[in-house]
Amino acid sequence: MSNQAPLLELKNIRKDFYGNQVLTDINLTVHEGEVVGLVGENGAGKSTLMKILFGMTEIRETGGYGGDVILEGRKVSFNSPFDALEAGIGMVHQEFSLIPGFTATENILLNREPQKKSVVSEVFGERLNTLDRREMKQRSEAAIEKMGVKIDGEMVIADMPVGHKQFTEIARELSKEQLKLLILDEPTAVLTEQEADALLASIRGMSARGIAVIFITHRLQEILNVCGKVVVMRDGVLVQDVPAAETNVTEITRWMVGRSVNQGAVSHREPPETRTIMAIRKLWVDMPGETVRNVNLDVREGEILGIGGLAGQGKLGIPNGVMGLYPAGGSVEFDGKNIPLNQPRQCLDSQLAFVSEDRRGVGLLLDESLEWNIAFPAMQIHDKFLKPLLGGLIKWRDDRAVGEVTRKYIDDLQIKCTSSRQKAKQLSGGNQQKVCLAKAFALEPKFLFVSEPTRGIDVGAKALVLEALKKFNRESGITIVMISSELEELRQVCDRIAIVSGGRIAGILPASQPSEEFGALMVSSVV
Repeated sequence: MSNQAPLLELKNIRKDFYGNQVLTDINLTVHEGEVVGLVGENGAGKSTLMKILFGMTEIRETGGYGGDVILEGRKVSFNSPFDALEAGIGMVHQEFSLIPGFTATENILLNREPQKKSVVSEVFGERLNTLDRREMKQRSEAAIEKMGVKIDGEMVIADMPVGHKQFTEIARELSKEQLKLLILDEPTAVLTEQEADALLASIRGMSARGIAVIFITHRLQEILNVCGKVVVMRDGVLVQDVPAAETNVTEITRWMVGRSVNQGAVSHREPPETRTIMAIRKLWVDMPGETVRNVNLDVREGEILGIGGLAGQGKLGIPNGVMGLYPAGGSVEFDGKNIPLNQPRQCLDSQLAFVSEDRRGVGLLLDESLEWNIAFPAMQIHDKFLKPLLGGLIKWRDDRAVGEVTRKYIDDLQIKCTSSRQKAKQLSGGNQQKVCLAKAFALEPKFLFVSEPTRGIDVGAKALVLEALKKFNRESGITIVMISSELEELRQVCDRIAIVSGGRIAGILPASQPSEEFGALMVSSVV
């Protein structure tokens, strides 16, 4: 493979944003059919490098870049993603770019739909052609089959679980005939282990068909399982480029963070034998892709309770139902009072908070500053960060207090940003996730639901976020319910873990129990 001309060469790539150097002299080679694992902490520059390669407009709008991109021996400079697509480069972004009201098939073939001529269109022009629905169905099914994962082409995106949305994005790229190189940015972050395994198998299939893949993920074992080589970035510099067979997770982690990270030291405390602060009874939730049929759950005051389970079994549906984001029934009692379902404001007024798994859709005001993102909910719900004027007749925003609280959480959570006034959309995914946490912490709630808190976050940031949750719980005595697809993560942080199967609680065990016991609950069928 190495003696043929590379498919792609990146030479001395440099980039700065507003005087802040984010990439320095990056050199990278990718051959046809090669799977390259690209890793680094959040903010290391991985996404920026891929945006350059994919011709994203924000690169051009911020002064372009230095260095050369050479594709199949020719220097290229893409002015837009359309140029990159035409040249055979596809990209599946960390955040979805699908049209919610369209079906999977319509999204997969968007702007490339096969058309049928009619007598009318023969006369008045091709604008009056109709869509060839049968051909669309065949093409989308072929793309889905190439992926090796079953999704329903006729399902509307808005009704899909996140994992299926991710597969729709990938199928869209695979449906393009000219695809030579596919960039996958955190494709498994929203997937369960079985879905992730299926995706890794489809990456091997792409490689066998000669499609090169650049695979960005924080799940380092996946990199070792599927990639030919591993490329490590740190602070905008490419620090390692080694065959995957010659390294291991510990070594990659050390290169990424420049220090040894203690991965998953589990120190359990005894689950607190306190009163029940939240009692959930006969909860059902109507959330697309999630099954919540009959959940009964008691949460103890001051504990960190984990909720785990396979995808679609109901773990994500529970917090979304309790907090009123999807239609729900049953009863929820919090701190001795009944919490009416389907009324999000009532939950917030009762000092409940929720960090959603959908950070861009529900979690952030992307065009606003970090100050506004972190302080606004507390300002709106609890009148925090406001100064009374005219004897309290009107209240005015206390900019100094807003700045102080934002800087406190930037320091506490080590959010990488240029200032507290930077827009949320300019941060890397992991740093956006930290802003969502800071926003919840600033509410100073009595009870916090946090859903997939480390989705798409690197090992260093992951340890930080989990530690912040533990600290928040220990120091403030706040009860936390953490929902995660990663069992080991729950075992590191939680006191007890409830496993959801078939829309019900299959069992609750102390976090100190062996993983196998939780695994057995996940596959159990609850009557």
